[in-house]
Amino acid sequence: MTAEPQVRTVLGDIDPAELGVTNSHDHLFFASKLLPGQELDDPTAATEELLRFKVAGGAALVQWTPYGLTRRTRELAWMSQELGVHVIAATGLHRAEHYAPTLLGRVVDDLVKVFVADLTEGTQPADLPDEPRTGPRAGLIKVAGGFHTIDAHARLTMTAAAVAHHETGATIAVHLELGTAALETVHLLCVQLDVPPGRVILGHVNRNPDVRVQREIAETGVFLGFDGPSRANHATDWRLFDGLEALVEAGHGGQLLLGGDTTTAAARLVTGGGPGAPYLLTTLAPRLTRLLGGDVVTAMLVANPARAFATSWPN
Repeated sequence: MTAEPQVRTVLGDIDPAELGVTNSHDHLFFASKLLPGQELDDPTAATEELLRFKVAGGAALVQWTPYGLTRRTRELAWMSQELGVHVIAATGLHRAEHYAPTLLGRVVDDLVKVFVADLTEGTQPADLPDEPRTGPRAGLIKVAGGFHTIDAHARLTMTAAAVAHHETGATIAVHLELGTAALETVHLLCVQLDVPPGRVILGHVNRNPDVRVQREIAETGVFLGFDGPSRANHATDWRLFDGLEALVEAGHGGQLLLGGDTTTAAARLVTGGGPGAPYLLTTLAPRLTRLLGGDVVTAMLVANPARAFATSWPN
């Protein structure tokens, strides 16, 4: 008998109907050598950010920070418990450029083992192979493509993610570098590696604001993440509305997810004066409601995430 789908949060599995209004892609903790001095590694600031998101009406936040980039999963569990907000943590691996070679060298030959253990046993708070798995379980796999290509590292991590998916059922979330190589990613994961399209989320689709390409992506059946919508100095910001409107009109509203993707201290509301995680609900959602209607936006924030992150986990 197939298990009923559940969303795996840092406090345990829940019925998808309990997830509520969801920020489908953000970061409470994230630290990369590509962003020196902009680390998200302060539990106090992260807690305040999550509180502001809750006050704005948020009920769940999905952190896409993968293995080795300061996930702080035990702190995520404490924050979730204290504030009453569902939080989903990630396993997986980002682009190679984000890591020190020594860290990659420790795990690159055992990626499937690491991903599956994170999903089914628990996470390692220090992200070190010899550390005990005392952190909560991850609820999705996050990997990344290259700029307009699936490079060797991306192929390796996506292949491992596909194997881990087939063992666990977990959703695979993909960082598209500036929104590119989306169709190539779908071909690798869904055609060559047999991952069902409904188990794949492509992030940053809005960063390549070609509405024809976006529709072609949607026609494959994957979920499309429109995230990081607060970069007012980017041309892609205002085109996000055109892309969403076109996809809804084409009948793809059930595949759309919204997220904040706060990755730097400067972008965080409480430490950098940026828009932060609450922007999704305080500013973007009301504007989209006026454009598309409340039912459509509610689906993007509630019904779609409930399906995208729910998995029939193995016993």
